[in-house]
Amino acid sequence: MRENDLSSRPDAAPWLTPSRYWPDLTAATSERDAPVVALHLDALRHNAHQLLDRAAGTPIRVATKSIRVRSVIEAVLAVPGFGGVLAYTLAESLWLADTVDDILVGYPTADRSGIERLGRSPELAARVTLMVDSLAQLDFIDSVLPAGSRAPIRVCLELDAAWDVPVFGHVGVRRSPVHTPEEARALAVAIVARPGFLLVGLMGYEAQVAGIRDRPSGQPVRGAVNRFIRRRSIAELAERRGAAVAAVRQVAELEFVNGGGTGSLESTRADASVTELAAGSGLFGGHLFDGYSGFRPAPAAAFALSVVRKATPDTAVLQGGGWIGSGPPNRDRLPLPTWPQGLRFLPLEMAGEVQTPVAGRGAEALSVGDRVWLRHAKSGELSEHVNEFVLVHDGRVVDVLPTYRGEGKAFL
Repeated sequence: MRENDLSSRPDAAPWLTPSRYWPDLTAATSERDAPVVALHLDALRHNAHQLLDRAAGTPIRVATKSIRVRSVIEAVLAVPGFGGVLAYTLAESLWLADTVDDILVGYPTADRSGIERLGRSPELAARVTLMVDSLAQLDFIDSVLPAGSRAPIRVCLELDAAWDVPVFGHVGVRRSPVHTPEEARALAVAIVARPGFLLVGLMGYEAQVAGIRDRPSGQPVRGAVNRFIRRRSIAELAERRGAAVAAVRQVAELEFVNGGGTGSLESTRADASVTELAAGSGLFGGHLFDGYSGFRPAPAAAFALSVVRKATPDTAVLQGGGWIGSGPPNRDRLPLPTWPQGLRFLPLEMAGEVQTPVAGRGAEALSVGDRVWLRHAKSGELSEHVNEFVLVHDGRVVDVLPTYRGEGKAFL
């Protein structure tokens, strides 16, 4: 994929006409055996520029766990407005550091060999920043390579961005134990006083805002609750994160303050304490984002499976299909049968590891060898199931893009 492939906005939006969009993908990929993952170039362009519009000038760090295709990551980074990556493991970060010079590892690490490699290379240590939220993680790093025998390790302090309230409890994800500005400052003081470490950043990821849909289809009560949570949590976090950033800046000159995700770009960039955002899933446009009222990515990535038998006249059986998104094992983590229209999973089978029956009016016309398109729920699951994506433009395959898996990498 060329670095300038995403620089311009698309002239048209073919995905808004499903009766043309999906058959065109079928025709473009017809000579390739399923399963096949197609990435539509114009839809990807649209999504990249939609993220930039929503960020309104705040830089976006690319969340690689939602992509896992190196050429796509590098093409996105070439677009002005995107800068640096938010990686998901240290091993992945060290691999990407060959070509990417600003990498934040989004989660703490206990990778001994990776820490040793990082500490023994001043070049890598200058490019990669580790995430920490306790002194125990610094102790672990020191146990692998003492401060006097390694390059200084850049670290980012993670602030717990969840919303703690009496009625709902802990609303968000279980990440950092550092919740208050006072706790953030105390940890920052300890890090700054510790030889061999450089405190360069702070991150607070509000999963309860970025990761919950405010208009989930067919669930009006849940939608109302989610809107209430989002609204109250945004206000609470803006005050608390701002105070935490101010407290940490009293003891360290932070290079960046990171926050947000695809689902919260507008509210996060409105927080004056945040200097950069993070996003990844919005580039491929999984169907979970259909439940957000403020934006709608194009279905840039999708996968096709072959019909291999007809169990009944109105049931077609696909080979494979259990490409499940992470998180609570609910229906919204399943892939979504998208084309032909009128397909549904069977309640007692759903999406299977090696076969997936689909029924309904859309299944009646399907025959063995026909192709069914499904949309993924999130994004990372796509790249873990195939060795390559095919890039489609103007009705034909214009490039083949190896996934991490296709390059022999399985980081997590």
